[in-house]
Amino acid sequence: MIHTRWRQAGFAVALVCAALSGVPASAETVRIGAVKVAANGANFIAVDKGYFAAEGLDVQITFFDSAEPIAVAVVSGAVDFGATGPGGALYNLAGQNAVTIISGLAREAPGFPVFVFAVSNRAYQAGFKSYENMAGRTGSVTQLGAPSHYAYALLQQKYGVDPKSVRILPLQSLPNQVSAVSGGQADSGIILATVAIPAINRGDMTRLGYVGDETPFQTGILFTSTKTANEKSDLVQRFLRAFRKGAHDYRDAFIGPDGKRRDGPASTEMLGIIAKYVGQPPEQVKGGISYVDPDAALDVNDILRQLAWYKAQGMVKSDVSGDQVIDKRYVIPAGPR
Repeated sequence: MIHTRWRQAGFAVALVCAALSGVPASAETVRIGAVKVAANGANFIAVDKGYFAAEGLDVQITFFDSAEPIAVAVVSGAVDFGATGPGGALYNLAGQNAVTIISGLAREAPGFPVFVFAVSNRAYQAGFKSYENMAGRTGSVTQLGAPSHYAYALLQQKYGVDPKSVRILPLQSLPNQVSAVSGGQADSGIILATVAIPAINRGDMTRLGYVGDETPFQTGILFTSTKTANEKSDLVQRFLRAFRKGAHDYRDAFIGPDGKRRDGPASTEMLGIIAKYVGQPPEQVKGGISYVDPDAALDVNDILRQLAWYKAQGMVKSDVSGDQVIDKRYVIPAGPR
């Protein structure tokens, strides 16, 4: 009888703790792999505002320093969903029917600083003051085939720079990029703004511009394992419903009806939520707010262009198809902006 009472008391305590946390006692644990950037604000908001909990999901976020390890973590089962940029590693895994894109996240667009093009002070003083000047110099990315690598290619095409004239250094993480550009070991870096802006504000390196102002593209996606997409449709749908509520809050807070950057009435609250997760002051976070489509729609045409570019560079196998990369059961295609 005593043991029974203790078990009942323990169960009651568990229920109270679950109620106080906003997560149902029977909630299903779901893990997201992400990078600490404002572009992931929709996920942070959905956790903080209880949207995931309302769908019976106890969401836990695991942070990584770059995109490629997140794709590997999704395949291994270390995390259930990935929230980061697409790249060569992800497209190759999609070609093996290991992962698939289920939603858009953030996009490069004018007025929304996702990626900043930063140059070392030494290189800037030596004349690296425009995108055309990248020829004959070194650039840096987290990994070859990362979204920032694709961004270099877009800028090179726009400004007539021979890609062979730029040596791209894969530095494995965003903090390594900041250190390399600040120290002059790399002449430039295309770095997520949330991470780069503190060093720029300190004067450790120089901002040349924002990629979105020059050449918009889909920089952020949500993806999961193909096995999860096929076998756990209800879980994926619940996850996306909650995530899209967070995306709506994010958009209402930071983007006007015309699609341009504008702070709404809830912007202070949302900045506070995002700041808590990325570990930066709200004013700093404010400088890295990304563009998010209504319902976090995906720019399907750009993803297909990215896939074609990676194939042309020999980074992705030629037989990988768009249908393997994009799961049309879940993705909402973006219309013209």
